Amino acid sequence: MSIEKDIRRIVWKIDKRLIPILMMLYIFSFLDRSNIGNAKIAGMTEDLNLRGNQYNIALTVFFFPYALLEVPSNVVLKLMRPSRWIAIMVLAWGTVMTLQGIVQNYSGLIATRVFLGTAESGFFPAASYLLSIWYCRFEVQTKMSIFYSSACIASAFSGLLAFAIEKMRGIGGLGGWRWIFILEGIATVVLGTALALCVPDAPETAPFLTNVERSILTRRLQREYGRSGDRSEGHSFQWKYLKSCLTDVKLYLAVIIYWGNSICLYGFNYTVPTIIRNLGYSSANAQLLTVPLYIFGMVTTIACSILSDRAKVRWPFIVGPYIFSLLGFVGLLAIPHPAYPGLTYGLLFLIPGGGYPPLLTCLAWLSNNTPEDWKRAISLAIVIGMGNLGGTVGSNLFPEGHAPHYWMGYSLCLGFTAAAIGGTFVLKGMYERMNEEKRRVEGETPEFRYVL
Repeated sequence: MSIEKDIRRIVWKIDKRLIPILMMLYIFSFLDRSNIGNAKIAGMTEDLNLRGNQYNIALTVFFFPYALLEVPSNVVLKLMRPSRWIAIMVLAWGTVMTLQGIVQNYSGLIATRVFLGTAESGFFPAASYLLSIWYCRFEVQTKMSIFYSSACIASAFSGLLAFAIEKMRGIGGLGGWRWIFILEGIATVVLGTALALCVPDAPETAPFLTNVERSILTRRLQREYGRSGDRSEGHSFQWKYLKSCLTDVKLYLAVIIYWGNSICLYGFNYTVPTIIRNLGYSSANAQLLTVPLYIFGMVTTIACSILSDRAKVRWPFIVGPYIFSLLGFVGLLAIPHPAYPGLTYGLLFLIPGGGYPPLLTCLAWLSNNTPEDWKRAISLAIVIGMGNLGGTVGSNLFPEGHAPHYWMGYSLCLGFTAAAIGGTFVLKGMYERMNEEKRRVEGETPEFRYVL
């Protein structure tokens, strides 16, 4: 009983040191990439003279470097101190965000969006990997949900912050939308960099743990993942790790599951202020009305993660929420717009409510079933990178000319959500077969069993 109390005390010490820092950094990250949706209805489109699909292109170009650089970023993370690498990323994207507030034309906006995607590319896979090396398999999703819920907080806070900052229009001769970028960018540089330098690097070197606590934690994590999870495998990158990941079909199924979130929610996040404004609300009220949607998404994400960890199973907590989201898209397709603004607004709750939880469950599932340390770092980066390429699709699903019905956007989101549900069942079947094979070879109590 004493050792269990010691473990709970150690985990609580880790929680206090790691989770709040990662949450705050992710708030800045998500706020800085998504506030362009708030800037759009605060006057950016008119001031930069954006025409046709130029706004959607500006959204899209962010995702190419963001997705392609996530694997290299996690390799760098493994080769140097994570705290230093994260600090470099935060300083870079905060600087770019500040400069985005002074762009004068479409070309300048495109350039800053590309650099923003480059600078932010490594943070989410880095944070996901860090959580996986500090916590056991049926702790990690709950911890990830608390961390990831900060995206919901950022989305909600973005509307409130934009509502307040927009009133600065005219100060310094600048539009309100410019101040959204400038102030949030400066805050990122100042606070984000200070926080990043406080990120603990690894259990083996944690300065806030005693030698005894570090030993208990290290043994606990090695028991959880079996011998293949031993972090003593070395710190040098080998190409076999990347080849092993790229030839693993399970990763591509995880990407399909991830797309149910990234394609639908990136399109939703960038468009929902406009959707609400088209229901007859003012721009300011549209900013405020986005807040409850994301709060609801945060609640469902944390609830599903806690239930999944307690049940020690993943797939139902992907399929269930996605069905919830799917029903939302069906409803939005079925009703005329903007004839029923109250009903439309109510159906919008189903999208973040059902779309946010599966992403974390998918990543926890992948992390749980990848005991090898290097492969886990690269696998998470590949799935997050390829998954975020879905943002290039999502950012183009709701063009301005399709308002207020958005038939194409809602229909394609419905299709991608259905595909994610199908991919979940296929992946579940593969893990069941792999467990059966392990029982056949190793007996009824294999050293490592894949989580379903």
